[in-house]
Amino acid sequence: MNAATASNTDPALLGIEVTSFSTDSREVKAGDLFFAFSQPEFAENGFNGDFLDGTIFVPAAFDKGATACVVREDRFKAHRHELEDFSDRLIFADDVIVAFQKLAGAVYRDWNRPVVAVTGSAGKTTAKELTAHVLGASGRKILKNVKNMNNGLGHPMTVLKLVAEPDHDVAVLEMGMSTPNREIARLCEITPPDVGIELNVLPVHVEHLGSIERIRDAKAELVEGIKPGGTAVLNADDERVLGMKGLHYGPVITYGFADAADVRAENVTTERFGETRFRLVMPSGTADVTMAFSGRHNVSNALAAAAAASCFAMTPKEIAAALGTVAPPPQRGEVVRLDGNITVINDSYNSNPDALMKMVSTLVEGAPEGSRRIVVAGEMLELGGGEREIHKEIGARIAASGIDTLIGVRGLASDMVEAARAGGLEGAEFCSDSWEAGGRLSEIVRPGDVVLIKGSRGVRTERVLEKLLEVFKSDSVTYKN
Repeated sequence: MNAATASNTDPALLGIEVTSFSTDSREVKAGDLFFAFSQPEFAENGFNGDFLDGTIFVPAAFDKGATACVVREDRFKAHRHELEDFSDRLIFADDVIVAFQKLAGAVYRDWNRPVVAVTGSAGKTTAKELTAHVLGASGRKILKNVKNMNNGLGHPMTVLKLVAEPDHDVAVLEMGMSTPNREIARLCEITPPDVGIELNVLPVHVEHLGSIERIRDAKAELVEGIKPGGTAVLNADDERVLGMKGLHYGPVITYGFADAADVRAENVTTERFGETRFRLVMPSGTADVTMAFSGRHNVSNALAAAAAASCFAMTPKEIAAALGTVAPPPQRGEVVRLDGNITVINDSYNSNPDALMKMVSTLVEGAPEGSRRIVVAGEMLELGGGEREIHKEIGARIAASGIDTLIGVRGLASDMVEAARAGGLEGAEFCSDSWEAGGRLSEIVRPGDVVLIKGSRGVRTERVLEKLLEVFKSDSVTYKN
């Protein structure tokens, strides 16, 4: 930041201690430092879409008690009439987003404690939550992203919490990307990981990156960004991830179901939805785990957390005990039980072909004998040029999976439904949005059914469950989280 370019800036301003930060004028609190992002910066930093110019909200931020505002000088000149009266409390930056990130990097360097970074095409948030929970069970205070604040804005905002709360012992940070703009590399520059977890490489965000190879390269930026001497935690069941071994010159821990994995699971069984058991096998010993998750993919996420925990000298028994007390994050495999012995698996946070089919397999394998298996699947977004064919392929695979009913939701899900019908699934139908799908599900669901709800964020399939709860009152619901 360059306060010197603002000739009217009060020199005393730079001596004021600031412990809270805001990027949304609606959420500004007294004493905040407000960062006014503008469209040029969003474009220059690889954010897709059109955004409001935060400069116009500077007066509102001051009205709410902001101590100072960081603005781009050319945006100040464009809005001089509205901002002139506040010029003594403005700090100018060539790029406000870059200034925001640099400030977070400086805060991290001053804090200087271990960082565990998590990335992958699917499962990032669940793996992050599992890792944070397991490490927290050892008595450490853990800083972690809220929800999926994992990009060039959410990540530094998370790190800046350390200004007011520096007593955290470890940061567990999810790192996401959706463009070829070296997003993960930039996040690693803010907080170089001591431990870097690579989950998987899947055809997600192909629309922006163009190929699975480019997705792999973008995810590999995390391994390349690990501190010298830090540890790479790699999924032995994903060839593209395992191939990243050569990018890191420090210790490597592999995890997965493969016999050669350093940390692996044996004897995996599912007693019922929301409960999985397995034996955790590590170089330091074994332990039995009972975990409130369903599906092999969540066992894999737990193994990633266990591998990371081993870097902090936690024993298999300590890790198993911690995994036994963790619950799924909302909308990520949470199990909702309704009156009438109806079970709903709410996995509404995101979707892609691999993640959808994993959850369908979880449904088919885990549903009690004699129960109907219903899948509510929203269209999958950001798949690139072959998106229609991908939806058709998934529809055919769902038809062959053994489920009884498919409700496709919105847009390209109609191709999924068409292919499922062609594959022999008579109980396949299409709804134009999630509210309609929720209404239709409420009409057809009956006692004993097991329902999977899965969709990309833009489809808002959580509304399917909301509609269902209008029929099955909230006091008849038990959340497994």
